[in-house]
This record gives sequence, structure tokens and C-alpha cells, in this order.
Amino acid sequence: MKKLILVILALTLAAAMSGAQAAALVPPGNRNAEQPDIPGASSRRTQATNTTFQAKYRKVYALLQNDAGLRGKIRQAAAAYGIDPMHIVGAIVGEHTYNVDAYDRLQTYYVKAISYLSSKLAFAYDGEDITDFVQRPQFQKCAGESDSYDLWECREQVWNRAFRGKTVGGTSFPNDRFGATFFQPYYAGQTFGLGQLNPLTALQMSDIVHQVSGLPKLDVGDPNAVYKTIMDPDLTLSYVAATIRKSIDAYKDIAGFDISDNPGITATLYNVGNPEQRAYALKAANDKRRAAGEPEKLPEENYYGWLVNDKLPELKALF
Repeated sequence: MKKLILVILALTLAAAMSGAQAAALVPPGNRNAEQPDIPGASSRRTQATNTTFQAKYRKVYALLQNDAGLRGKIRQAAAAYGIDPMHIVGAIVGEHTYNVDAYDRLQTYYVKAISYLSSKLAFAYDGEDITDFVQRPQFQKCAGESDSYDLWECREQVWNRAFRGKTVGGTSFPNDRFGATFFQPYYAGQTFGLGQLNPLTALQMSDIVHQVSGLPKLDVGDPNAVYKTIMDPDLTLSYVAATIRKSIDAYKDIAGFDISDNPGITATLYNVGNPEQRAYALKAANDKRRAAGEPEKLPEENYYGWLVNDKLPELKALF
């Protein structure tokens, strides 16, 4: 029996090493010589608050520079999920440069987290709670999914196919993302916390965070707890790390690229979301390129990831 176990372990290790060798390492740095265009919405949001991207970057940099405790929390979360801390730093820097300003002190995030416990929040659209909405027959195909990521990914696909921009059962549904429609009690497009997480992303990552970090599983029927988790730095960093880990694994397993040495690519995926769909799209594109005798296309950074790679030397210096 002992010999059999050793053989199984050896085969498992060999398979893992084979998979690692099969993935092409994406080198560090940017593929684009100049920063890709920044979306108008990001520019308008920044102008509306009478600031600049550079000022917002310096503000989040200062938060990281001045808080050794935060840097320690980032290192700890990165180690738990087997990623370089720069991937988490990249997500935080990108979000607070192009999304919202960082708070000056980490303590403010804790205060905000507590405030959500006393708020009356609901995940709903047009008076229909999400817990009732996903009981509709269109979602029956998702009932067999046990993992939180697969479950909510399935439900998001059903939303896109059967409800988005359509009238169903007399209710007209907006042509908008699932997360923006049902998971934003304040206004569409809002994300929260140090990692600027969307509640839907947090729900997707609930099982892996429970398995790796031992945190309680999130319940879609308890929006207050979801938002408290997103806002609390001691909790949310695990969700940020899990989201990045998911992107790295998706690109390795599906598209055949190891992006673990390029925080600009993981930051890009953190920004745009849906890493598995994007990995499948890249694989399909490269299958066609190989068939035509053309070189493979490497994953590329967007404007958000480009900044992360460009600023990486001074960000690394903090750690």
C-alpha cells in the first residue's frame, strides 16, 4: 500500500510539473510601449473630484508606504494563496488610481466596515430579491454546481443569455451586468473597500477563501455581512488574493500562459473580470494563429495594468 501511495504521489507530481512546463511564461514588463487609452468614464470621475491620476496614485502609494501593518497583511494574504505580493499591490494601486481615491488611513476602512452592519441593504432589482430571482426556472441548470465560483459564474451566464436587455414575465431587465443590476444597493458600478471588490466577485470567491483562509462562507441573503467583509481590510485581502489566484490558474490551465511574473497582466484581469472567458478567447485566437503559421499572441496589459508594471520598481521597493 505504501509503495502504491508513493507511485500515485510521483505521478501526481510529474503531471503537475508537466503542466507547469507546458505553460509559456509571460515575461515581466509591458508589451505596449505607451499606455493604452484610459476610458472616458475614469477620466470624468477623476475630474469631477478635482484631482488627477498622478495625485491619486501618490495617495495610495503613501497609504502603502506609511502603514507597515498593511504591508504585512498583504504579504500574509499573498503567501496564503501562493502569489507574489505585487499582484495584490497592483490591484489596490490600479483601483485607487483609476477608480476611487484611497482613504488616508487604513482605520477608515474598518470604520466603514462596521457601519455596514447597521445599514439596511438588499441585493434586488425592481423589488425582487436575488434569492427569489435565482429560483426562476432559467437557473435550474445551475442547481448542480456546488462550488461558489461555478455557481455564480453559471448564474451570470444565465443572466446574460436569458434576462439581460430582455422582458421576461412582464419585467423589463436592463442591458447591464449581473453585478451592476442586482448587487449594487447604492448605484450601479460601485465597488468597495481596499480592493474595490464587487459583491458578486466576493460571492464567487467565498468557497476558496473559506478553504484557504478559514473565513465564514458568504450568504447572498445577508448583504450587510457581504459588504462588511468587502470593507474590512482583515477580510477583504483574502478575497483580493483569491481573485488573482483564480486569474493565474485560468490563464495557465486554459490559455497555456503563466502570468505569475507579470502583475500588470493580473491587474488588468482584476480590472476587467471574467478571467476564464478571456482565457478561452485567447486560446481560441492563438489556435487560429498557430493554424495559420503565425506566432502566438501574448496576454497584454490594459491602461490599468500598464501603470502597475510601469510603477513596479518603486512599489517593490516598499516590500
